[in-house]
Amino acid sequence: MFNAKEGKVQYGNASADYVVFGKGSRDLVLIPGLVLGLKRLRGTGRQLAFSYRLFAKDFRVWCFDHRDGLPQDVTVKDLADDLAEAMQAAGIRQADVLGVSQGGMVAQYLALDHPQLVRKLVLGVTLCENNPVVEGCIADWLSLLETKGMKAMALDSFKRTYSDKYLATWNFFLPFLADSVKKADPQRFTALAKACLTCDTKDRLPELTCPILVLGGRLDKIVGPDASETIARQLGCECHVYEDLGHSAYEEAKDFNKRVYRFLTA
Repeated sequence: MFNAKEGKVQYGNASADYVVFGKGSRDLVLIPGLVLGLKRLRGTGRQLAFSYRLFAKDFRVWCFDHRDGLPQDVTVKDLADDLAEAMQAAGIRQADVLGVSQGGMVAQYLALDHPQLVRKLVLGVTLCENNPVVEGCIADWLSLLETKGMKAMALDSFKRTYSDKYLATWNFFLPFLADSVKKADPQRFTALAKACLTCDTKDRLPELTCPILVLGGRLDKIVGPDASETIARQLGCECHVYEDLGHSAYEEAKDFNKRVYRFLTA
């Protein structure tokens, strides 16, 4: 589907899986969120290509997993540095970048510390500094993981992520979805979850000079309702907040990808 291919890139002493699809002449790098702590990227090529099919004609779309053997003290800045190396090893000289949730944190550091790699930047449902909402969320997840296991933690994350309307329709399916990730590596998830609390870019955001679009959800129970607007105020950039959606705005909003596409191709 859409020429989706999977492979592994080597950089320095590390390696990471990647997915690439699309026929366009411009590179677009997708940076997912903490879902990469629950499910590895390998085997998701067709799913990604379908979800982001709107971009397949005009872009060559890339998505990189985090390195194998993540250290327990990894930070989102470390993840951004890894991504920069992976992009260059894959032959990407410059790309548009879409980062959602934790991926948006990584994207900020990528644009700040490796600006030559980023043409345009889209930050979805993410933050630039800690707040009580995200701190409480991560603490709850780590506690659930330790006391009740991966499935219980995953169920809680789904309920915080999706809107009440979505949950009313798909609530019956969530236990099956949680079953699919219950064998995820708890150490890898813990490292990535703790990394969410290392994002501190607020005072540096004015350094960014590339075009930026910020998208968020007013009902966000993971990064908080005001996180996107905090970023946009620092940047003075375009921002849209979905008033009736939360952290899953990038999945639930029917026009999310269209907004991103219009911004990137303008």
